[in-house]
Amino acid sequence: MSEFTTVDLRVHAPTATLTIDRAEKLNALNAKTLEELNAALDEVERDDAVRALVVTGAGEKAFVAGADIAELRDNDVTTARAFAERGQKTFARLERFPKPIIAAVNGYALGGGCELASACHIRYASETARFGQPEIKLGVIPGYGGTRRLARLVGKGRALEMMLSGETIDAEEALRIGLVNRVVPLAELAEEAEKAARLFASKPKHALEFAISAVNAAEDADLDEAYKKEASFFAMCFGYPDCEEGIAAFLEKRSPNFE
Repeated sequence: MSEFTTVDLRVHAPTATLTIDRAEKLNALNAKTLEELNAALDEVERDDAVRALVVTGAGEKAFVAGADIAELRDNDVTTARAFAERGQKTFARLERFPKPIIAAVNGYALGGGCELASACHIRYASETARFGQPEIKLGVIPGYGGTRRLARLVGKGRALEMMLSGETIDAEEALRIGLVNRVVPLAELAEEAEKAARLFASKPKHALEFAISAVNAAEDADLDEAYKKEASFFAMCFGYPDCEEGIAAFLEKRSPNFE
C-alpha cells in the first residue's frame, strides 16, 4: 500500500476507509490532497477484496472545510480554469466509481468539502455536521462540480439559495432538503457508515456497478458540457478585483470590501 501524507487509506475487506488527513488545516483540499485522493482510489479500484468505501475527515471538527484558500491567491483566469478542471476530474471519478462510496460527514463540509460529499454516492452526517457553498464570499463560485451536483440533489432553488448567500446549514436541514441520507450522533457515525458499507459490499459486484452506472447515465447526458461551463465561469471570476479582495480578506481574517 502506498504511503500518503494528506490522506489515510485503511483497508478492512470487504470495505475500506479513506480519511482526508489535514486536521491542522481542517482537512482543506490542496493539489497534493487531490493527487493522493486519486492514488488512493486507484488502490481501492484495483483491490478486488474491497467492495465499498467510506470517505471521511480526520478529527471531529471538519469533514473537509473547503479548498486551501492560500492556493487560490495566485490564480488568474487561465490557471483558475486548470484548478477547477483538476478538481472536477477527481470528483467526477468519485461519482462514477464502480464501488459504492459513502461520505461520513463528521463536521464542516464547506466549499470543496460540500462538493466532495455531494460526489459520493451516499451521505451520512453527524449531528455536528454543517454544509455550505461559501465561495461567493471570496468573489468566486463552486468550481469542483458543485453547481451541477448540489442542484441535482436538493433542487435549483435551494442550491442557488446556498450558493448566493454563502450561508451554512446544519445536518437536520441538510437531511430535510435531501442533501444527506441520514443523521446520527457523532460517536455513532463511523460505525453506521461502516455498517452501510458492509451491507452494500454483501451485494453482487456486477449489480452494484450497473446500478451506479445506470443512475449516472440517466443524468449525465450533458455532464461534460456542464463541467466545462462551470470551469469557465469559475475561471472568469479571477479576472475581477473582487475575487482578489475576497481571497485576501479571508487570508487576512477581515471582512471583504467588494466593489
